[in-house]
Amino acid sequence: MSQRNEQIIRIMKKNNDILIPEFERLLKDKHMVEFVPRGVSMRPFIEGGKDKVILKSCREPNVGMIVLAKIGESYVLHRIYKIKGDQIILRGDGNLTGQEVCTESDIIGYVVRLKAWNGKRKRLTKGFLWRMLPTCLKKIVLKIYRIIILLSTDYEN
Repeated sequence: MSQRNEQIIRIMKKNNDILIPEFERLLKDKHMVEFVPRGVSMRPFIEGGKDKVILKSCREPNVGMIVLAKIGESYVLHRIYKIKGDQIILRGDGNLTGQEVCTESDIIGYVVRLKAWNGKRKRLTKGFLWRMLPTCLKKIVLKIYRIIILLSTDYEN
């Protein structure tokens, strides 16, 4: 429990169609939800399958926040890249071109804390510098990051 007596609910490795509606229910009841996201779209800030994110019910969306949102029939954990009127444009930090568009009502919760695979707290950044980098530099950084991840994985096995 946190200082505000909010519970952190840990739910692991279930189908998103089952889990995320349950996340939404828990968040509406003022709980916090901790889970391990899948995928690599938020590299280098969130490593899918390893890092944990802790969500809280949504407040007013701001550029730089990482949010869990329903886009059509899918769910994404991406950063708010731009806000244009009622449209909220999301993009994964590791996605150099793709983006999603949603509205505030599509946002289920926002990330308030990140934990690395080893349990240490990771810095929750708004990704300002990352968003300002030209795509060509992001490609280089992501390539180096992937190499480091592959090397560290080989040494662990």
